[in-house]
Amino acid sequence: MEAKEILKAHIAKITLLTDEQFDYFFSHFKKLSFKKGQVIIAEGDMVDCEYFVVSGCLKSFFINDELKMFILQFAMPTWWASDYNALYNHTKATINVDCITDSEVLCITNDDREKLCNELHNAEHFFRWRTNKGYIATQKRLLSLMNNDAKHRYEELLKLYPELYNIVPKNLIAAYLGVSRETLSRLYHG
Repeated sequence: MEAKEILKAHIAKITLLTDEQFDYFFSHFKKLSFKKGQVIIAEGDMVDCEYFVVSGCLKSFFINDELKMFILQFAMPTWWASDYNALYNHTKATINVDCITDSEVLCITNDDREKLCNELHNAEHFFRWRTNKGYIATQKRLLSLMNNDAKHRYEELLKLYPELYNIVPKNLIAAYLGVSRETLSRLYHG
């Protein structure tokens, strides 16, 4: 499927846009291709876009002062990624986004998203739904990190997103779960 059809099907699960409305909506996106390992957003960048993943897999992450990586999100097809604090507050990025695999994305600027929300009620409905869904997922993840041990978090991730284990290297899964690579190996083989 082409990028346009993938985005259209994604939106159609939430709201309906006429073909004419969708063509107008889609005209605000720019298609970009990235290679494995390529950086999309680096800490310190000004951020003016969010990215819809058409194919491939991205990761959003933070590296602390001790050079330890913390992964906030893996973004697979039909998922969205950006440094939302930087995007919405017009500040410099504090997180990085790069490509785990070769990836194709559609990017939309903050200004264009706001324009579409003002002009198309269904676009506003879609973006609000998507933001709410992302907030809920983040809240669930935080609660899991606070309440569950590594084994439970690992099993939860495997159950929710089994395809991640075929795409994402184990050291990145470990960084997402907040455990060492060795601990993940014990969980993986245990």
